[in-house]
Amino acid sequence: MSNANPARGMRDFLPTDVRRREYVIGIIKQVYESYGFEPLETPAVENLETLTGKYGEEGSQLIFKILKRGEKLSANDKELADLALRYDLTVPLARVVANYRNDLPKFFKRYQIQPVWRADRPARGRFREFFQCDVDAIGSKSVIIEAEILSAASEILQRLGFEDFEIRLNHRELLRALLDKAGISESQHNDALVAIDKLDKIGREGVSKEFAQRGIDDEAGNNLFDLFERISRIGAEIKKDGFNINGEILAELTGFLDSLNNEWDDVLDQLKDILNLSGIDDSHIIIDPTLARGLSYYTGAIMEIVLTGGDFAGSIGGGGRYDELIGMFGKEQIPACGFSLGLERIIVVMTERNMFPADLQNASADVLVTIWNEDSAGESLKLANDLRSKGLRVLVYPEADKLGKQFKYASQVNAPFVCVLGETELAENKVTLKNMQSGAQETVSREDIVKKIQS
Repeated sequence: MSNANPARGMRDFLPTDVRRREYVIGIIKQVYESYGFEPLETPAVENLETLTGKYGEEGSQLIFKILKRGEKLSANDKELADLALRYDLTVPLARVVANYRNDLPKFFKRYQIQPVWRADRPARGRFREFFQCDVDAIGSKSVIIEAEILSAASEILQRLGFEDFEIRLNHRELLRALLDKAGISESQHNDALVAIDKLDKIGREGVSKEFAQRGIDDEAGNNLFDLFERISRIGAEIKKDGFNINGEILAELTGFLDSLNNEWDDVLDQLKDILNLSGIDDSHIIIDPTLARGLSYYTGAIMEIVLTGGDFAGSIGGGGRYDELIGMFGKEQIPACGFSLGLERIIVVMTERNMFPADLQNASADVLVTIWNEDSAGESLKLANDLRSKGLRVLVYPEADKLGKQFKYASQVNAPFVCVLGETELAENKVTLKNMQSGAQETVSREDIVKKIQS
């Protein structure tokens, strides 16, 4: 007997699951469109060369490759794959912008909600196939872009009912300056960033081990960790006392860099502008110099959203500026910035916290129409079509069966009303309406049945 379970890391979605997903996606679309973002879709399959070299060493290992077709294989083939399932929605967007540059407006704002695939180890809230909800703005280096993207993400979470979220904000160039100041050579920056990105998962000791494996000096690593811990303590104290936490963190960073040169002042000014322009309450946004974001294509501001309450640990969204990625597909360097919300993790948390509206559990139909016998089936179908023409969602019981069984089925599918067409009702051109919640029954004329149900 074949295994009926889906592949590991993949899932089936039953009706209630789909309704929850559509509810969250509906709010995401509404908010993104209110900010002027347009929809875009790209193929599930990309050329392998499109994806390789864009995600860093560890990301590239998680790409799902597709074997070449049989007729293309030979005993001498060294590379068996030429296509891959898309790893994210950002690299396909970069390819689209490079390919359709003349057809797109100067400032292109798009949102994209589609599945992506990663050969990752499945865990709670982590799957091999999952949806990303991306929003990106192409064509401008202005920090207004970052501010609006974060504002949209914050509005989505609040409309979904989240209050315990925190937006962590950093800048790739600031992080590189901190690495320089700590004594980590430029040639080791990428290795250091990959390790630092795991700090919240494996802690200082785990990152120190990775530093050692990558040949990063212990003293340099300790300098960096000491700074991170000082800022963490400052953050905790300021939160407790209610002071301007981001102002104090920026002051600590300025002191650590010791006016290394003016360009870091510009980076710090960018972070200040993003904070001020986004309009997000200080309790929901914080500068976090430990935030690294593992993908190698980020060039400027980077951001991540985490939940601070409950038992869920991990990011529910992240993104940043990637001004050099699109240029990898064409001659022109085009600035870009984007953010992705983790639909799957959001749904997991909302389900566990019972955050979905109660009516999502309702049936897919407003009323069930019974079948009295085979001869009356045509009248039942006619009644169902009349009800549908008035905007009601209608299920027809597909067989002539005992009324008790038809009522039981209506309860199973949560249909709030049942329309009974028996011999008496058919002879008098009436319908018996049963309220499945109260159990009350009332016989009304065919002309009045819709009004009765709607009332």
